Amino acid sequence: MQFGIDRLLGDPVLLRELDGKRVALVAHPASVTRDLTHSLDALIAAGVNVASAFGPQHGLKGDKQDNMVETADENDPQYGIPVFSLYGEVRRPTCQMMSSADVFLFDLQDLGCRIYTFVTTLLYLLEEAAKFGKTVWVLDRPNPAGRPVEGSLLIPGNESFVGAAPMPMRHGLTLGEMGHWFIRHFDLNVDYRVIEMQGWEPDGPGHGWPLTRIWINPSPNAANVNMARAYAGTVMIEGATVSEGRGTTRPLEVLFGAPDIDTKAVLAEMWRLAPDWIEGCAIRECWFEPTFHKHAGKLCNALMIHAEGPFYDHHAFKPWRLQALAFKAIRNVYPGYQLWRGSDFKYEYTDNVLAIDVINGGPALREWVDDPAARLADLDALASNDEAAWIADVRDLLIY
Repeated sequence: MQFGIDRLLGDPVLLRELDGKRVALVAHPASVTRDLTHSLDALIAAGVNVASAFGPQHGLKGDKQDNMVETADENDPQYGIPVFSLYGEVRRPTCQMMSSADVFLFDLQDLGCRIYTFVTTLLYLLEEAAKFGKTVWVLDRPNPAGRPVEGSLLIPGNESFVGAAPMPMRHGLTLGEMGHWFIRHFDLNVDYRVIEMQGWEPDGPGHGWPLTRIWINPSPNAANVNMARAYAGTVMIEGATVSEGRGTTRPLEVLFGAPDIDTKAVLAEMWRLAPDWIEGCAIRECWFEPTFHKHAGKLCNALMIHAEGPFYDHHAFKPWRLQALAFKAIRNVYPGYQLWRGSDFKYEYTDNVLAIDVINGGPALREWVDDPAARLADLDALASNDEAAWIADVRDLLIY
């Protein structure tokens, strides 16, 4: 199979369309060709006039380990071109940045989750390209989480850098397809094109991630496909006081970790409340001691998710519901536990909003967890209605 970058480099007709154009590349460490050549090197070797490059959150090199760590602009030492940061002094490309090229090639590997900031970076680029009359090509890549859709829609008025628009947590689209939705939803007049993949089977053997391609971290803590599958749930832990496993070798693959929670008791409560929300994966008790971040240097009891191997059922696995269930079980077992990070923690630079609400695009999930009278069916009904609406909205935009 071929990703968008491979199709572009292998098609002389497509490459000729870039002749005489100044080209910018938006990329990160996973922006590689089939033979693992970085897209920047491959495009320049193919004779494309790459005049500038852009790095998203964690940088073009992917060297910023923790969350909310900014990257400065720099010059590429090999090619002498400017490398602009879209997670530094600005999140949205400036007029100066946009003036550096005529065509912008967007080649980012995504995780298929609303909160993963590369999707917001795509929207901001499209909006600025519409404003300045620039061309955007998305060199499409797989959605490793596949087509399943899950989670409530972001409530208008709750937009942020981790919530670009009213879409669910797990959106089921490639970034090429998402670009089409952004253009329609925001009524953008922009010269847009998707360089489509060839041979991607979202419902094939890899359930989204092709078995013929190796995994390269698109961000430092996205270490494997298991993380990509679980992320639409585990990312919510960034709004909680329990650990998501940062500071360990398997971050964002756990339902929680804490030194003061009995995981056996919480898991038993999860099974009592909603065994059908635990389907499609295996849950394993484990221990870890984070070297940095929450509970650094403390022994934490945790629950590990295995959405992989013989335990994985692609259509039964519901990471958003699974994580919500873990929060609900913690609340039931420890009613007074300080589960949520306070509003003084400025998640993605928001003010006076709880991080868990920023992540979920509204307060509904937190309120459901904290309400002892709230039923599983209440959250399920909210999400199911939103999921059905989203599926209907994007059905005509699916390319694959």
